[in-house]
Amino acid sequence: MSSEPLSAATAPSGDSILSPRYRATTVGMVALVSLHAFEALAVAAAMPTVATALDGLRLYALSFGGTLATSVIGMTLAGRWSDQQGPARPLWLGLACFIAGLLVAGLAQHMPVLVLGRLLQGLGAGAISVSLYVLVGRCYPEALRPRVFAAFSAGWVVPSLVGPAISGLIVQHLGWRWVFLAVPLLALPAAWLLRPALRQVQTRTQAAAPGNAVVRWAAGAALAALLLYVGGQQTGLVAAALMLPATLALLLCSWKLLPAGTLQLRRGLPSVIALRGIAASAFFGCEAFLPLLLQRERGLSPLLAGVALSLGALGWFSGSWFQGHQGQGWSRRQLLHAGALLMCGGIIATALALQPGVPLWLALGGWTLTGLGMGLIYPSLSVLTLSLSPPAQQGANSSALQLSEALAVATTLAVSGSVFAMMLGVDVVLGYLLIFGVMLGLAALSVVVARRV
Repeated sequence: MSSEPLSAATAPSGDSILSPRYRATTVGMVALVSLHAFEALAVAAAMPTVATALDGLRLYALSFGGTLATSVIGMTLAGRWSDQQGPARPLWLGLACFIAGLLVAGLAQHMPVLVLGRLLQGLGAGAISVSLYVLVGRCYPEALRPRVFAAFSAGWVVPSLVGPAISGLIVQHLGWRWVFLAVPLLALPAAWLLRPALRQVQTRTQAAAPGNAVVRWAAGAALAALLLYVGGQQTGLVAAALMLPATLALLLCSWKLLPAGTLQLRRGLPSVIALRGIAASAFFGCEAFLPLLLQRERGLSPLLAGVALSLGALGWFSGSWFQGHQGQGWSRRQLLHAGALLMCGGIIATALALQPGVPLWLALGGWTLTGLGMGLIYPSLSVLTLSLSPPAQQGANSSALQLSEALAVATTLAVSGSVFAMMLGVDVVLGYLLIFGVMLGLAALSVVVARRV
């Protein structure tokens, strides 16, 4: 029996991702993506209340950075296991860790216990995300993959619009614990829909688990990311003493974990994987500081600042939908180049919000353009990674794609946060300009790297 029963060779040309043979798999995967997105956004909205209730403001930053760090381990292990044994085992183990982390966090009586739950969540979320990518590669023909990744983007958009508001209602009327405890009730039925597809793509030849060397490098990257995140919250010599060795350790671990040539921007797959980290850093770096800018410098309420972020999410979804349905015959390289240029223009327009005389709609339009560019880039890189990978390496390369993002974004946020904190006592406007300048430089680098895929 073939390990790819739903391959491009057997897929009818008129199939869609919601045709009977794919419907349960599509719904299950998008539901898991949506639940992960809702949990991430809802927790972000509820965490100030959680930290106050558990007297844990000192661990506030670690409760966010920890999930990103441990996701590196989950991604690495899931990628190797998926190639060796199929995506079923890493997905179920990832789901178990994710749910266990939610239960630990939801029942925590002290902040350190909640942080432990968040670390488990990150481990599971990383494994789930890579397993889903491999499942797309094994189950869907190449022509349908852009639409699957567009559906994944849609699975993030709705939670980004309603997640914080729903989280506020849950915290107000049910208590913050239900922000964590409600998600497992929906995650299990969603994963259950994937059982038939996971059985079909299960690799028949069982191989050994990932080697100890891979596990050590992944753990080292996670610890370095945590140290970098903690260092970013410090100031002066303490910050430098923590961040410098952490950055060097991250570079070494990245060199060991990512495909050869990624850090050198070698043409082909290495540039595809590198571009994911570069473009994601530019987008999420801006997103981290935009609400602060809009509230502190332009006087917007938290609600309206959240609406501004939603415009970026809508732009992202629009770009993702276009790349999956466009009939103009644009190549993936053209889509990447156009997306990177849109990000450059969007970041410039967004940064104009620093000038009081600039109409706010111009900055918000710029952020929508930035999201539109990411919508063209993000799923295109996922499609290219699967297309450029033989089936036996889809797990490792999907893992590398997401590792590139996690490591690059963690580094960018930690460094930019440290720079901004340093500039608070000197010139706040200059601090914003430095941050947006760095993100614009990353977007411009994306234009260059997009030509190398």
